[in-house]
Amino acid sequence: MLTPVPAPLRRDPAALAPLPPTIAWRGDTDGCLLLLDQTLLPAQRVVLELHDGQQVADAIRRLCVRGAPAIGVAAAYGLVLGVRARHPLRAAFVETVREEAVMLASTRPTAVNLGWALDRCVRAAVREPGLPALLEQARAIHREDEALCRRLGEHGAALVPDGGTVLTHCNTGRLATAGDGTALAALFTAWQQGRRFRVLADETRPLLQGTRLTALELAAAGIPVEVLVDSAAAGLIARGEVQLVLVGADRIAQNGDTANKVGTYGLALACQAHGVPFWVISPASSFDLALPHGASIPLEQRGASEVLAPALAADLPSVGVRNPAFDLTPARLITGIVTEHGLIRPVTAANVKALLSASR
Repeated sequence: MLTPVPAPLRRDPAALAPLPPTIAWRGDTDGCLLLLDQTLLPAQRVVLELHDGQQVADAIRRLCVRGAPAIGVAAAYGLVLGVRARHPLRAAFVETVREEAVMLASTRPTAVNLGWALDRCVRAAVREPGLPALLEQARAIHREDEALCRRLGEHGAALVPDGGTVLTHCNTGRLATAGDGTALAALFTAWQQGRRFRVLADETRPLLQGTRLTALELAAAGIPVEVLVDSAAAGLIARGEVQLVLVGADRIAQNGDTANKVGTYGLALACQAHGVPFWVISPASSFDLALPHGASIPLEQRGASEVLAPALAADLPSVGVRNPAFDLTPARLITGIVTEHGLIRPVTAANVKALLSASR
């Protein structure tokens, strides 16, 4: 029997109300970036009003905004703010854009959308130096992410089993993108089409994106969801209680090797061992075709404070912490990859190249 959604979501009706937009730009070139602070969800809904590039960089580092597509959109707007604050002369405009892009790119090394969005903005500045063109490029990236999320949902919805159980890891929904999400977009679309299923949301240690964010989004959409301790997932897969696993991606190499939230690799191993489909849903912008395989993807290491509670850390001062934010799933473990251009199955370098080349 499906157990109730987590108590905090049931006790507070406001938690099921529509969330503010994850990302929004207010005004013109003199405007500001609005970001929903995801570190405070679900207890508080605080929208940050950011006016310079350093504030955006800090918001990205602190995971106020997270999810590879959302980070890319936020960084593009952050570039506008960073350049504007420095008031560069026209002759120095492009160099200032490049300097601010380097600063923003250093905030999260694994998510390829960050560098992709910034590179695109730099190229736009070279073609047409000036804040209006730079802001229009950021807005274009924002609009395109909304549209591709719809296409991801349409392509991925057919994978969702009617009457089945889908397991997700981390957060891949409206809070991770400028649109309906990546992996969660498939669930939203399938639900809107009339398919009925239940979702197991891995809690996603140590920051609990599954508990705080995914469960919140699914419950607000009326989709039955249970939060699952990360370490329980493999056992449920082995017992036949999961019919599909859907995850997102922060970077995908040329051969399909995929970097995603730590814990993804273990799910892929369990799925292969027990014959459960394991699908990655991600935009084409998450592919890094400069990397032939995943061994070259930088995997971000984060701080000890995310793992050890302050009281525990004080009691055990000699305890070290290893906190990788991501792990790598080899292409051979992935059933297929859903992109806005269609499906890649089986996942091979040749099939990746064929689909992405055909979409250009």
